[in-house]
Amino acid sequence: MSKLVAVTGATGFVGPHLVAALARHGWKIRVLVRRWSPLPSLAGVEAELVLGDVLDEAALRRLVDGADAVIHAAGLIKARRPADFMAVNRDGTALASALAADARFVLLSSLAAGEPLLSPYGASKRAAEEVIVRRAGPWLAVRAPAVYGPGDRETLAYFRAVARGFAPRPSLPDARLSLIHVADLAEALALAVERPPPPSVYEVDDGREGGYGYGDLQAAAEAAFGRTALSLPVPRIVMDGIARVNALGQALGGPVQILTPGKVNEIFHSDWAVRDRRLAAAIGFRSRYDLTAGFRDTILWYRRHGWL
Repeated sequence: MSKLVAVTGATGFVGPHLVAALARHGWKIRVLVRRWSPLPSLAGVEAELVLGDVLDEAALRRLVDGADAVIHAAGLIKARRPADFMAVNRDGTALASALAADARFVLLSSLAAGEPLLSPYGASKRAAEEVIVRRAGPWLAVRAPAVYGPGDRETLAYFRAVARGFAPRPSLPDARLSLIHVADLAEALALAVERPPPPSVYEVDDGREGGYGYGDLQAAAEAAFGRTALSLPVPRIVMDGIARVNALGQALGGPVQILTPGKVNEIFHSDWAVRDRRLAAAIGFRSRYDLTAGFRDTILWYRRHGWL
């Protein structure tokens, strides 16, 4: 009989890929959704739906009831106020963890948790990790680097710029960052819940030792588009200015933006490279996509869906 896994964040960017990976591994799946609506991204996968959000105790209790494992992938990557990050990313994790005391608990975290002083987001992800480290039951946290792939709206602006002949990058020549295609991240999480390593905070990426420079991103995008682009270094003072305008707009009730002062701190941190390879070794994970293949897959999806 298939085991049951409960998933939060199933309708976000990573979630549909995660649900598909879990289904391939034979899990019965129960997901948390914030509203009843058609879920085309989950088409073809049978999943029990629970209505609610990560701060709804009754909904979370229904979600985790009888579950053998919980993958907590829900979380805010942008918020109107810094306190909102803590409310969702830390407190939502604490509630889910407490209600699923007997289940195997996997937290999708972020490399930003390794530098919690840079941004409210990073601080909230570190706080979420600190919550589950105190669990009596089995747990692990998986820190993801920058995630890209089909369905991602946050990196779409970069690909649109390259399509127009420009490759923007922060004016930070020696920066290194790791990346992972969303389908590979989903597979790693599915393997981590199926072949759980000892409780710990782990990292995962596409296997590129030392990560990438921004020139590598440009080269991969150029190869995927079949065209060259002009490298466009963006000084920090420019990003700081945009971030301050965004923060003011949010405070006045405008749309929530991802480029805020905290995000600029993250962007201008020079080292986001993964060096911890324990998880991949323990669960037998190997990425399917290198950067060029991953960018090509992403761009083809964008084009099929009219985003590019």
